[in-house]
Amino acid sequence: MSNQIRTINPATHEVIFDQPGTSLEDAGKIAKASKVAFESYRKLSLEERKDIVKRALAILATKYDELAKELTTQMGRPIRYCVGEIKTAALRSEHLLQIAGEALADLPGQPQAGFKRMVKHAPLGPILIAGAWNYPYLTTVNALIPALVAGNSVLLRPSPQTPLFGNRLLEIFTEAGLPSNVLQIVHIGSLDVLDQVAQLPEIQSISFTGSTAGGIRLREATAKQVKPVHLELGGNDPAYVRADADAKSVAENLVDGAVFNSGQSCCSIERVYVHEKIYDEFVRCVQEELATTTTTGPVVSAPAKVKIQSHIDDALSKGAVDSTPENATFALAKTSQTGNFMAPVVLTNVNHTMITMKEETFGPVMPIMKVSSDEEAVALMNDSDYGLTASVWTKDIARGEELIDDIEAGTVFINRCDYPAPVSSLLAPSELDSG
Repeated sequence: MSNQIRTINPATHEVIFDQPGTSLEDAGKIAKASKVAFESYRKLSLEERKDIVKRALAILATKYDELAKELTTQMGRPIRYCVGEIKTAALRSEHLLQIAGEALADLPGQPQAGFKRMVKHAPLGPILIAGAWNYPYLTTVNALIPALVAGNSVLLRPSPQTPLFGNRLLEIFTEAGLPSNVLQIVHIGSLDVLDQVAQLPEIQSISFTGSTAGGIRLREATAKQVKPVHLELGGNDPAYVRADADAKSVAENLVDGAVFNSGQSCCSIERVYVHEKIYDEFVRCVQEELATTTTTGPVVSAPAKVKIQSHIDDALSKGAVDSTPENATFALAKTSQTGNFMAPVVLTNVNHTMITMKEETFGPVMPIMKVSSDEEAVALMNDSDYGLTASVWTKDIARGEELIDDIEAGTVFINRCDYPAPVSSLLAPSELDSG
């Protein structure tokens, strides 16, 4: 696999970044420099480290429009949503700063006369952060801000699809006064090289956001080393619409959850189960919503478009029905000869023999399946190797809370989906960009 970084604009197919990736030899030198920088950076007080991050966020706030425009050229999302992502990343960072003191405080041990016991939180050393292209700012700050505030140094590997955002973060933190080599960028195009960099002895912990296959590779690459590997991988997130739900309101929310960012969100809605009593009404409401309000950009690459279409074709070959509403916007997207544009697709008459119901499609596809009971819906929701988020849509909140205990997912929402707020008191829904 080539280590060349060659980024192509998904909307125009123009090359916007082209350079050799960081070699393993150079990465080794960078890791050694990171280790040296760590030894002095860790001695700064917590407040000094927080002040650096605060200054970086202030600088970031002056560049929202500039950075959003650049991000759009790299990954294709409409620019207004890119501004939303960067602002949300800043809000997430502020939350992480707020909880840092409590999270890093010493933990007292069991009292005993003549003894003083405590558990101290100490930084580890150089951290390798490998970020995702679909929400590069938001997914990166989840790991970067805690790492820096805790006193670690960082090697940041941006996705080859969004390399420029990594360069911009380095510029911002340098301007904010972060000491030299505490944050360094490694542009790596080859997963083989990334695996080898993860094994470098200086690297003390790894954070990876990306494909399930990429995460498994890193687990295997570091299996013989005692270092933490933190993974946020793929999803096949389900939604269940109960018979008592408001079909129109739920359709508006689930269409957004399924096709926002062209369906390229880790926690996007990838399959919908609807009680038979409101199934027809719900499908009609989904069609109306898609026909009037939906704005999407291109998917990230030509291979991604081929994969998404293969999932659609597989479903159609097994009896699914294309229930997508026809309108001029979608027709333009379907016939466009420039860029990786894909119109949202609604599939009905689906079942679990179809790939799109079992694997991550990561595109603007909304399969809708009829169910006859809560029990059937929950069984189908759990019939998956994935488990990021799920959602239940109902007016009966008590029943929704009962179903949460039976649904196998890390996060289960009631009457909400794909919502990235770290704490409800900090971020208002109007301030958020889906992630």
